[in-house]
Amino acid sequence: MKKVCLITGCSTGIGKSMARQLAAKGYTVYAGVRNTESLATLKSDDFIPVKLDVNDNQQIEKIISTIKHQCGQLDLLINNAGFGAMGPVAEVPLEQIKNQFSTNVFAPVALTQAALPLLVKSKQAQVVNIGSVAGVFTIPFSGVYGASKAALHAISDVLRMELKPFNIHVMTVYPGGVSSAFGDNATQKLQDTLVSGSLYAASIQAINNRAKLSSDSPTTPDMFANTLIKALHKKKPPASMFIGHGSSLLKLAKLILPTGLRERLLGKSYSLNQLGR
Repeated sequence: MKKVCLITGCSTGIGKSMARQLAAKGYTVYAGVRNTESLATLKSDDFIPVKLDVNDNQQIEKIISTIKHQCGQLDLLINNAGFGAMGPVAEVPLEQIKNQFSTNVFAPVALTQAALPLLVKSKQAQVVNIGSVAGVFTIPFSGVYGASKAALHAISDVLRMELKPFNIHVMTVYPGGVSSAFGDNATQKLQDTLVSGSLYAASIQAINNRAKLSSDSPTTPDMFANTLIKALHKKKPPASMFIGHGSSLLKLAKLILPTGLRERLLGKSYSLNQLGR
């Protein structure tokens, strides 16, 4: 029997690459996107674009119901959809903060809860939560995004323990830099994030640079997806993985750099030292 997979956030980047590669490996892939036309050319018996806004509970219920009736079980759930808006925590509009937590934290939980009956039927299901190294090594002007991913990491770790008795393995993935449109999208959102008369106006270029940092990477979405899929097919898949440019290095830096030194270096890199003077 063919394995069945549901992936969120498949319109571009690593979501799209994972969907294509898993379909090529014989999975029946339900590729969640807001606009199914973006994947129309890839549609096949194994690659099924489905309309899925992860913040819409009705759409979540609809796709889970579809998978139940068409397949009867779900073997792999990849919570990949994410939202990122850069800016100083002290000024980011509360609505932006809520949006990031809604997409990056609440939606993966909602999907996992809705999919649980189908995952249990698989006998050897896997849930993959795509977090971020930004939730481990926190960087100025991405504090809200990092906080949402840190919350997802914690939830993912607990889910791994709680779902193990039902033969559901939960993997937490910490991407580093992966070339994508994420940076451009985050930069556009700065127009909504920066308040009029911002105390951080002098750091606007640093904020833009931070927004684009992870996207200017030698790690491509296909490389990321290939590495992750190989890990998923191991006899004992890992509990966590750091994939993407700089991910392992930032993890190490968090462990070995003294807090004061780390913050001085980041303050200089992100033009914080010139503010308030």
